Amino acid sequence: MTLSQISTPLTRDQAWTLVDAVMELGDLALTASAHEDTSTGEWVFEATCEMLPDLLAFEELARTTLGGEVDFTITPIDPEVNWVAKSLEGLHPVTSGGFYVYGSHSEGAAPRAGAIPLRIEAAQAFGTGHHETTTGCLEAIDRALKRKRFRAMLDVGTGTGVLAIALAKRTHLPVLASDIDPIAVTTTVENARDNGVGRYIIAFEATGLDHRQIANGAPYDLVVANILAGPLVSLAPGMRKVTAIGATVILSGILNTQANRVISAYSQQGIVLRQRIVKKEWTTLVLERV
Repeated sequence: MTLSQISTPLTRDQAWTLVDAVMELGDLALTASAHEDTSTGEWVFEATCEMLPDLLAFEELARTTLGGEVDFTITPIDPEVNWVAKSLEGLHPVTSGGFYVYGSHSEGAAPRAGAIPLRIEAAQAFGTGHHETTTGCLEAIDRALKRKRFRAMLDVGTGTGVLAIALAKRTHLPVLASDIDPIAVTTTVENARDNGVGRYIIAFEATGLDHRQIANGAPYDLVVANILAGPLVSLAPGMRKVTAIGATVILSGILNTQANRVISAYSQQGIVLRQRIVKKEWTTLVLERV
């Protein structure tokens, strides 16, 4: 397979935002990542593509997502270089909400005492644990589990499965994990197995909340959805249908400027705001079905 790489220097938040947008599309690149160039201090967005990347599509996505023009550089990939290992160089372990998220490339690092380890490899699915949306969800999960014992849990848009795995490790109970992307489902199954919770994670491909398996497991007393603001708003009526009275709903993938729109959509369904966690430009919402 002939591979090439498209890249551009951006701010940290811009780089991760573009990574999210590329991975949401699914067919624009084989994988996308962001890392800090330690020699310059700049953050770099990188995507690996089969053959030559669709430069016009990347430029249009950048305009839509970041609100401005972005100049990309395209380079062929040397088959002798381990590009997976190279892409992981900037991904350092993260501690959030009592969880320690790391990859195999950083196994030598010691977690904080008492932190629950989550081994999540970078893959063709969103969620290595480094983005503020993920760390916000991990904090929200930690707080929710300290307040209440949950029995029926659902992770919508599971990505790498990091949130479902965190729930399974803390509760030792089954967690349903759905995603629109079959690669994400496969990645979640592999990561769950690697983390010793394969028997607890039920991963499957689903669009929205209308899937039969989701309906069969309802009502849920905890739902986590770390996707994007637009899809979250669309899911609001379905969220009411699949949640129990008193259920906790954790939503992320939301820019601070989009938070009120999401809060309003869920409030209209009787799912009201209890707490918000703000990390830089990103908001995680904790709501309750009343």
